[in-house]
Amino acid sequence: MTPGIAAYDQSRQLLPFRGSLMAMLGVAFVAMLVALDQTIVSTALPRIVADLKGFDLYAWVATSYMLMSVITIPIFGRLGDLFGRKPFLLAAIVVFTVASVLCGMATNMLFLVIARGLQGIGGGILIGTVFATVADLFPDPKLRLRWLVFVTSAFGLANIVGPTLGGALTQYGGWRLVFFVNVPIGLVSLLFVHRFLPHLRHLRLAGPLRLDWLGAFVVAVTFGALQLMIELLPKEGMSTMTITLGSITAVCALTLWFWEKRMGYPIVPVDMLLDRKLAALFAMSVLGGFALFSLVFYVPLLFQGGYAMSPHASGMLITPLLLGTTVGSVLNNRIVTRLRRANAIMYIGFALSAIACLSVVALKGTEPHIVWMACMGVSGLGLGLVGTSLTICSQQIVARDHLGAATALLQSLRTFGGMLGTVMTGALLGHLYARGVHRSLDSYQATEWFKSFASPELLVDRAEQAALINRLVNAGHAGDAMMSAARGALVESIHVGLAVATLAALVGLCLAWFVPPVRVSGPEADVRIGEGRA
Repeated sequence: MTPGIAAYDQSRQLLPFRGSLMAMLGVAFVAMLVALDQTIVSTALPRIVADLKGFDLYAWVATSYMLMSVITIPIFGRLGDLFGRKPFLLAAIVVFTVASVLCGMATNMLFLVIARGLQGIGGGILIGTVFATVADLFPDPKLRLRWLVFVTSAFGLANIVGPTLGGALTQYGGWRLVFFVNVPIGLVSLLFVHRFLPHLRHLRLAGPLRLDWLGAFVVAVTFGALQLMIELLPKEGMSTMTITLGSITAVCALTLWFWEKRMGYPIVPVDMLLDRKLAALFAMSVLGGFALFSLVFYVPLLFQGGYAMSPHASGMLITPLLLGTTVGSVLNNRIVTRLRRANAIMYIGFALSAIACLSVVALKGTEPHIVWMACMGVSGLGLGLVGTSLTICSQQIVARDHLGAATALLQSLRTFGGMLGTVMTGALLGHLYARGVHRSLDSYQATEWFKSFASPELLVDRAEQAALINRLVNAGHAGDAMMSAARGALVESIHVGLAVATLAALVGLCLAWFVPPVRVSGPEADVRIGEGRA
C-alpha cells in the first residue's frame, strides 16, 4: 500500500478518499452547472420575453430544453452503462457551455428556442450520467448516500444563488449575462472531470451496438406534436390542426411502443416501464416534475407580471423554492437509513408540496414577503424529499447493471413531467389571460385596445406600460384601472395553472401507496420488496 494512503474497501468505494473527493468535486461542478442554468433562467425569462417580444414562445424556451433532455437522458444513460460515463460527461460539458454562449447572443425568440434545445442536449447527457456516476464510484448504498452530499450541496449552492443572481443580473446588467455565467463554471467542470474522474465500464457488448436513432426521432416527434396540440387546444378547440396533431401523437406513441420492444437497448425501456415494482415510481417522477417546473417557470411571471415586482425581488422570493428542494434532498439522505420503510418520505413530500401549492393559489399578493418565502420553501422541501426518495428506491430495486438505465429513465420522466407542466400551464395561461383581458376591456367599453393588452409581456415592461397608460388616458379611458385589470387577469390565469400543479401533487400522494416497501440499512442495503404497503 502506498504510504500516507489509508486502506479502503473497493467493494464499498472504488477510489481512496482523496481520489473520491476530487472525483466527486468534478461531479458536483457538473451538477452545479445544470442546476444554476435551470434556476437562473426561470427568473430572467419574463424579462427575456418582454425584450425579444415573443410570449407565444414563452413555454418553448423551457420545453425545447426539456424535450431534447428527455431524448438524450435515456440514450446516454444506457451508453454510459456500456462505455463508461466520463467521455459523455466531457462532451456534454462542451456542448452545454457553447450552447449557453449562443443563448446569450440570441436576437429573437426563435434563435433562443433553438439554442436552448442544443443546451438541452448537453444538459440531458449530464443529468443522465451524473447520478449514475455516483453509484459507480460507491457500490455501497449507505456510503453512496453520504457522498451524495457533494451533489446535493452543489445543487443547493446553485439553488441559493441562482434565482437571486438571475434577478440581479437581469435588472442591473441585462438578461444575457444569465447565460454567459455558465462559461466559467463549464470550464472548471471540464477540468475536474477530465483530470480526476476515472473511466469505468460495467457491461461488455456481446455483439455490435445498435443505437436507437429511430426511437429518438419518434420520441421527438411524439412530444413535439403533443406540445403543439396542448398549446393550440385552448385556442382552437377540436380543429383540423389539433385533430391532426393528436393523430400524429397517437400513431407515433404506438409506433414507439412496438418498436422499442424489438430493440436491445431502447431509448424507452418498455419492459422497465411495465415493471410493477417500478411503475408507480416512474408515474410519481412525472407528477413531481409537473408540479416543480410549473412553479419554477410561472411563479416568476406571477411576481413580475401579476404583482409588479422587480426581477431582483422576484428572484429573492423564488429562492426558497429551489433551496427547499436541496434541503429536502439532504434531509432525505440523512434520515432514509433510519426509517423502517423509506416509502414514508414520499407521502410527506407530496403532501407538503400540495399544501404549499394550494397556499400560493390562495394568497392575494398583498401578504408580507416572508409568507411567500415560507410557501415556496415548503413546496421545495416536499419536492426535494420526493425526488431523492424516488432515486434511492429505484436504485435499490433494480439490478446493478441496470442502474444507469433506471436512473436515467427516472430523470427523463421527471423532465417529461416538467415539460407537460410548463406547456399545460402556459396554454391555460394564454387562453385564460386573453379571455379575462377581453372581458375587462369590454366592461370599460374599450375592446379596440385588446391588441395592446394581448400579450402578458406588456406587464413586465414598465416603460411600455407607462406609454400605453398615457395613450389610454389621452383617449379618455381609465388607463391605470385597465392596467390593473390586466394584471388581475394574469394572476387568475396563473392561479389556475398552479391549481393543476396542486392536483398533480395530490395524485402523486395517492400513487405512493402502490410503491413496494423499501428499506435501506446496514453496510449493504437491506431491500425488502413485498406486498405490504408503506
